[in-house]
Amino acid sequence: MIHLYPKLITEALEKVRYPGTGKNLVEMGMIEDDIRIEANKVSFSILFEKPNDPFIKSIVKAAEAAILTYIDEEIDIKGNIQVKTKPAPPVDEPPRLLPDVKNIIAITSGKGGVGKSTVAANLAVALARLGYKVGLLDADIFGPSIPKMFDEEEARPVLEKMGEKDRIIPVKKYGVKILSIGFFVNKSDALVWRGAMASNALKQLITDAHWGELDYFLIDLPPGTSDIHLTLVQTLAVTGVIVVTTPQEVALADARKGVDMFTGEKINVPVLGLVENMAWFTPAELPENKYYLFGKEGGKRLAEELHIHLLGQIPIVQSICEGGDRGKPVALNENSITGIAFQNLARQTVEQVNFRNEHFEATQKVVVGNKFKH
Repeated sequence: MIHLYPKLITEALEKVRYPGTGKNLVEMGMIEDDIRIEANKVSFSILFEKPNDPFIKSIVKAAEAAILTYIDEEIDIKGNIQVKTKPAPPVDEPPRLLPDVKNIIAITSGKGGVGKSTVAANLAVALARLGYKVGLLDADIFGPSIPKMFDEEEARPVLEKMGEKDRIIPVKKYGVKILSIGFFVNKSDALVWRGAMASNALKQLITDAHWGELDYFLIDLPPGTSDIHLTLVQTLAVTGVIVVTTPQEVALADARKGVDMFTGEKINVPVLGLVENMAWFTPAELPENKYYLFGKEGGKRLAEELHIHLLGQIPIVQSICEGGDRGKPVALNENSITGIAFQNLARQTVEQVNFRNEHFEATQKVVVGNKFKH
């Protein structure tokens, strides 16, 4: 029996050439420095560039044959060659948009007129009054109402130079950072834009603004399903969606569509829960009385049907409309009926976001090629 040593093994492997290169395994650096010799048993590893290399099997057989042919046919080599592949190079991930924003929540409704923007404005204020850093983006490009609800219709956000780029500084009111297309157009003008123009405007409000550190970034979407919704999920990884509805059947039918759009496999954004707005009417002088003007607990039944959380039921009182018109959200009055309702909604939202983040993977941005992907 011939005396075996590592150099003898590598000299034999120099006879094996990798197809198409003209180079042998040793000069290509494919033989790992782990040659082991135990009596007549030889083992070592061959390093390939990728796991699906088409020549893996043929190279292993050729290496076995070289050991047996050029050293000794009695060597135990069959099955002792291990295949390894080089680790994939690290992928440089593009910088994340809004890296200082912890949670992005879209607020949507299947149809208009259900009080979606009122819920968004008051939820933002309620979260801020709980001590969180909150931003609110009015993404209802064609019907911006957030400036009026915060009594900031005349506000014009300023630009501030940051690095090499000018950034829009959001307006701050009631502890909430606010941006809306309404700040940049005449409030009496009707916006007549094609979908692409509206989508680009939304992107600018997101990417060109200095939102800074936020615990919750609320985005008030237009009603229905549109290019704006798709632009949002393509631009940002949305933590979750809150769907606003009223109790009557026509609103509930559209709310189902809104839930379906976000939870479908093409979008795949979690629905944090449902808010039943205008759940009942309570007169200010009779705070214990409830009058179900639009039906009773339709939102609650829909949440149970769709297996989603009912985040809150918001009653109608005269002050909620007056507060919106005066630019003083009712959530500012924590002792009022609606103020208490919005405080409860804020706490439920925090709870659901925490549960979502603890138990589910982070949402990814939607990538659109020939078809939707996520």
